[in-house]
Amino acid sequence: MDSTKRYERLRERYLNGDLDRRVFLGLIGAAGLAYGVRTPFVREARAAASEVRFDGWGGVVSEAFREYAFDPYTEKTGVKVVDGTFGGGDEYLSRVKASQPGGYNIAHLSGVFDYARYAGLGLASELNEDNIPNLKYVIPKLVDVFRPITGGKISCVPYDYGTTGLAFNRKHISEDEMKEKGAKILLDETYKGKIAGWSDWRTRIWYASLQTGQDPNNATDMDAIWEAIRTHRDLSLKYWTSGAELMSLLAEEEIYVTEGWSGRIYALQEQGHDIGYMDPPNGFGWQECLFVLKGSPMPECEELLNFMLAPETSIAVAEGQNYPPALDPQKVDLGKKIPTLPAFDPTGTLAGLTFADPEYWNGHEAEWSKEFGRIQKGY
Repeated sequence: MDSTKRYERLRERYLNGDLDRRVFLGLIGAAGLAYGVRTPFVREARAAASEVRFDGWGGVVSEAFREYAFDPYTEKTGVKVVDGTFGGGDEYLSRVKASQPGGYNIAHLSGVFDYARYAGLGLASELNEDNIPNLKYVIPKLVDVFRPITGGKISCVPYDYGTTGLAFNRKHISEDEMKEKGAKILLDETYKGKIAGWSDWRTRIWYASLQTGQDPNNATDMDAIWEAIRTHRDLSLKYWTSGAELMSLLAEEEIYVTEGWSGRIYALQEQGHDIGYMDPPNGFGWQECLFVLKGSPMPECEELLNFMLAPETSIAVAEGQNYPPALDPQKVDLGKKIPTLPAFDPTGTLAGLTFADPEYWNGHEAEWSKEFGRIQKGY
């Protein structure tokens, strides 16, 4: 068959709706390679992604994504999801900055401040929201906070939320003691060598703000905060660097108390470990988003995001990773387990959570991350 006629027939079928975009591009891509057809569609087909890279937090979170989202998506579309992991946002950003455009596609970022700094570095994409109809199920507040940062458009979809609260071993620390001491228990010499904390400068400063009686989003006495961080460092067994390490330290009773991620602590409780969890006043609330980096294959990324926001997928992932989904409980029946998860808000307003002010934290990042780095090394 003449290659031009074959292309025209395929194009006509595509425009009539008889072929979806992916099948159409695949067929003309094959035709172009075989017969040398030169069209914009063939160039697009050759460039069409056969895989999307996704980077996240590892452990039970990545396991939930793989089982309930990535594998079903690949089975449905044929597009492979290659997933990597990272222990912290700074670590991942360093990788992205050192890579070629398109080397990384979707990241499971934490907090609006991460979104703002990626956008500030020119790494933001622009999502076509018409290609993500399941966005309608998401809590509006979680979407709206991103729009002003990127000129009314969005480069991500919200996916889950939680808190970084206090995790403690009930065999050694009572609920009453936790309520009495709150964040200051991380500075209690009674538990020297049995204390730990995340090696993240924001978390360390947030908790030092609570320990010194200051507003985490507007601290005024940084000298007191640095001194509290040094005290915590000297009492700690170690700083943990991943959710898996956090869970191991608590499960093996190497430590009795640390701040920790709500979903990881719930996972320990499900496994039968006698670990308690509480959010102190002004505890660290956060939301996570699926951020699409500039240079990524947008149609495939948008298709994956829409698949992941489908209520059946999002709920399954949430139950697997133990963090409430970004779905609005006023619009979607979230089942029995999700309402029992830490930080879950049945109203969908998230009014009870304290989030980091992105302008405040990003404005101090260079100075504060450097100073924490010095303290972490023993200065």
